[in-house]
Amino acid sequence: MFDVVIIGAGVVGCSIARELSKYDLSICVCEKSSDVASGSSKANSGIVHAGFDAKPGTLKAKLNVKGNKMFDRLAAELDIPFRRNGSLVLCFDDSDTSHLHELMEKGIENGVPNLSILSRDEVLSLEPKMNEDVVAALYAPTGGIVCPYEMTIAMAENACSNGVQFLFNQKVINIIKEESTFLIQLENEQIESKIVINAAGVYADEINNMVSAEKIEIKARRGEYCLFDKAAGALVNMTIFQLPTKLGKGVLVSPTVDGNLLIGPNAVDSEDKEEKGTTKEGIDEIIKKAELTMKNIPVRQTITSFCGLRPRCTRDDFIIGEAKDVPGFINAAGIESPGLTSAPAIAEMIEEMVVQILAPGRKLDFNPIRKGIPKFREMNHKERMALIAKDSTYGKVLCRCETITLGEVLSAIRRPLGAKDLDGVKRRTRAGMGRCQSGFCSGKIVKILAKELGLSEADITKFGGNSKILLGENKEISEK
Repeated sequence: MFDVVIIGAGVVGCSIARELSKYDLSICVCEKSSDVASGSSKANSGIVHAGFDAKPGTLKAKLNVKGNKMFDRLAAELDIPFRRNGSLVLCFDDSDTSHLHELMEKGIENGVPNLSILSRDEVLSLEPKMNEDVVAALYAPTGGIVCPYEMTIAMAENACSNGVQFLFNQKVINIIKEESTFLIQLENEQIESKIVINAAGVYADEINNMVSAEKIEIKARRGEYCLFDKAAGALVNMTIFQLPTKLGKGVLVSPTVDGNLLIGPNAVDSEDKEEKGTTKEGIDEIIKKAELTMKNIPVRQTITSFCGLRPRCTRDDFIIGEAKDVPGFINAAGIESPGLTSAPAIAEMIEEMVVQILAPGRKLDFNPIRKGIPKFREMNHKERMALIAKDSTYGKVLCRCETITLGEVLSAIRRPLGAKDLDGVKRRTRAGMGRCQSGFCSGKIVKILAKELGLSEADITKFGGNSKILLGENKEISEK
């Protein structure tokens, strides 16, 4: 019997797990995939929004602004990269500047500090690569960037170190409400809990609708992105948005915390909640729209493209709270943008609900500190030599594109909730995220995973399930 079961190990579910791990509660996180951050949390813009976009009075507005203020502390506690690089919303037509002022007023009402309208010359002095047709921009200095999957992993590791249990490859088949508890039927077992928290992303409607007569509907909204080489990462300093017009919302252009350049996303509703492939039409669309922001998009420096799914709720706001007809069942559903920014604040909101229901005591030994994997690529020569002297495995580089060492890969596998597949290592270390996109290092990492996990190399997968990297030994295949 658990006190709390959280369904979904994305950034929202893991933020909730970490927040509740401060209490004397038995907590379990159920995830249908093989790792945390396997859904929307691994494929999004990584933008910490300032909060000027959401409609005043909504949960999106309230939790965005509150969450934004929490990131400096979280980044320090969890040892994750975070930068307040600021954001600009560009306007290209004098007749639209009134909308820019409306957006600023909305932000002020939401509580966003230090907003201002910049002239063309002020914009170009800050961002000289911008389209010279810009006439004005809204400037939000509190906007920031973060690595979404590294943030999620850090939340999960800290929660795990504070006693939270994680069950992977365990899809929820059904939930049965009994008198004072819930029976949760998973693919391979059944567990029981006093409280269920639904943080299932694009599948949150299905989880809610298993137990509540108050149905919700969530659509998967596809968003495609292009990621450019680090050689293009310094083309912009801030996150650049376009003022929405009658022709559409446009796409963002932004640096990443790892030094790349990112453009996207578009927005295409899909009936398929697993449709994550990119399309030529989609990539062409985001490049064309990004060229309004910056005329010389470095297309030849593209190293990869990817697609993420956002849980678009038909109610047009977050759905957070206890289901009216199912006491103890708490939704964190419809968490689309600004969900990443809002996640820490969502966790605190749900913490209050759980404390009110169960009245648990606080742990005396809760530790909010999580130390990340040492990043060899970011160290100076003296720091590198000191690390190698302590652990010689950091002296062997496996991924030349990103300067990732054997020590980092071993740490990624051996840590709490360690990597069990190629993408797990990739998200924890960036091995395979450079120019060659794992063309040279993947074979080495497969061997290391097999040795560390006690498996055959042919059993190692890219992202769990049937995504095996190898078919078998050359001789075995040739004889078939």
